[in-house]
Amino acid sequence: MSDYSTSELEGIARKLRYDVIKMISQAGSGHPGGSLSAADIVTALYFKIMRHDPKRPGWPERDRFVLSKGHAAPILYAALAQCGYFPSEWLSTLRKAGTCLQGHTDSTLTPGVDVSAGSLGQGLSVGIGMALAAKIDKKDYQTYVLLGDGECQEGQIWEAAMFAPNYKLDNLTAIVDYNGIQLDGFTKDVMNLEPFLEKWRAFKWEVIEIDGHDMKQVIGSLETVKNIKDKPTVLIAHTIKGKGVSFMENNVDFHGKAPNKSETDIALKELS
Repeated sequence: MSDYSTSELEGIARKLRYDVIKMISQAGSGHPGGSLSAADIVTALYFKIMRHDPKRPGWPERDRFVLSKGHAAPILYAALAQCGYFPSEWLSTLRKAGTCLQGHTDSTLTPGVDVSAGSLGQGLSVGIGMALAAKIDKKDYQTYVLLGDGECQEGQIWEAAMFAPNYKLDNLTAIVDYNGIQLDGFTKDVMNLEPFLEKWRAFKWEVIEIDGHDMKQVIGSLETVKNIKDKPTVLIAHTIKGKGVSFMENNVDFHGKAPNKSETDIALKELS
């Protein structure tokens, strides 16, 4: 764990959002909305909570991170570059031919990426495998899985949600980036998740509800998780799609659309 202050972590999150906009703009494609909404969560994990070493990406004792909502790859790439897993110059190659930074994460190409992602709904199952392996091998690493709220409409999520408490995986934390928007609309209109907290509780998870943009709450909840025994935890993080860029906030259009030149200039100015 680092000794960054809350204000320093907030500054890092702002820097990561800046990098996200810049790389998606340069690529001309990508998913800004869900990358921006997850920035504070990813910052808290990589710069405060998780045990990891950029000099040893495959270190067996590291904590694991699964970006189940793999289209939010830009925020993970920004964090990994900031940590020193690879040069920041790589960010300008997002989605380009031959790049190590694909549109969805690829663990065979990118240092620091633990899991390749693509089809939604699979990451929690992968995370369960990692957490169960830690129990079998008597290792103390933690596994964190970042889910999208629209992703939680997938049936595989709930099969995995049934499995984890049955095996008392208290070394597993799921975090739901609950920004209320998915590819083709608001989640409440496409497939309403509510009552969302009660669903997880019914599956016997420890449920913690937080403001996903309040760094103190994010850090505090992730620290609390470490003291919960005999069951997994899910953090329901209420966030804003496109957080930090005025015209992207709560805007369905920017789930998967790159900003044009003028929009990029405005966004970068707001994040400076």
